[in-house]
Amino acid sequence: MRTIADLAEMAGVSPGTVSRALAGKSLVNAETRTRIQALADLHGFRPNQMASRLRTRRTGVIGIVVPLGHDRRQHLSDPFFMTMLGHLADALTENGYDVMLSRVIPDAPDWLDRVVDSGMVDGVLLIGQSNQYDAIERVASRYRPLVAWGVTLPDQIHAAVGTDNARGGYLAGRRLIERGSRRIAFLGDISAPEIRQRHDGLARAMVEAGLEGDPVQLATHLASDVMEQEIAAHIDTLLEQGGGRVAIDGIVAASDMIAMTTVRVLADRAIAVPETLPVIGYDDLPLAAQAVPRITTVRQDIAAGAKAMVDALFARIGGDEAGSVVLDPELVLRETA
Repeated sequence: MRTIADLAEMAGVSPGTVSRALAGKSLVNAETRTRIQALADLHGFRPNQMASRLRTRRTGVIGIVVPLGHDRRQHLSDPFFMTMLGHLADALTENGYDVMLSRVIPDAPDWLDRVVDSGMVDGVLLIGQSNQYDAIERVASRYRPLVAWGVTLPDQIHAAVGTDNARGGYLAGRRLIERGSRRIAFLGDISAPEIRQRHDGLARAMVEAGLEGDPVQLATHLASDVMEQEIAAHIDTLLEQGGGRVAIDGIVAASDMIAMTTVRVLADRAIAVPETLPVIGYDDLPLAAQAVPRITTVRQDIAAGAKAMVDALFARIGGDEAGSVVLDPELVLRETA
């Protein structure tokens, strides 16, 4: 038995009745639905999902896209991506959707157009905006089932879910200042809007405390294959500037992975954390609580954020309005600060 017509002949009904019965439509009475389903089960019949999707114009697939315009060497194995991806995939599959995962290097202005116009997905979730904010805005003006993890700016078209990054950076800066830090460095790539807001929050905390100058900006990529070398170079330069003593007294890192790598680089140079140089990360990934020493960090609720993204996407697929969501960050005090 290979087609609905075969099953209809066996059941003595029309192919349309079989199709409606297998779809659980109430137009077919319960007794007939039960009889047709029993025959389908007995003969191992499975409806042609592709044909069904062509009829309904739904694919049953959601695209999860990771755009890497600002850091092309970053991998999907990054712990933040894996944590977020796990929560998103769980929520989607529990609602009957399949997932199509793409790591995209934006090599042309229409990279997102190609995704949404492919006919392969019913909606798109972006893990991060990278430095592609304008491209996302342009596509969102014509394609509604699109939700990003990231920042929300005034008059933004696309729905975004994310933490108040400026507030998170501010909390980190205030903690270091309370500990006595006066010359604070920020490790991260501020070309990405989320990370820029974390930097700016730190700067605001320093201004409010009456400290002179901006944070010492130490450009650090999130790609694991260059991160440690970049941090080591920064620390060695600071040691030279300080005549053997590091020329800063506090570090705010753009991510937990940068913070953990920084602690290891400092340990290699016999610089004590937090006694000589306190370090604060961002994200509160599970690894932050398992590191030695455990990482003081700014927590963003990734599980709640993933749920909010999926809820907003389903609302938009259904034709309803769904705006952006900004989550409150929380400073998690551990051993590094």
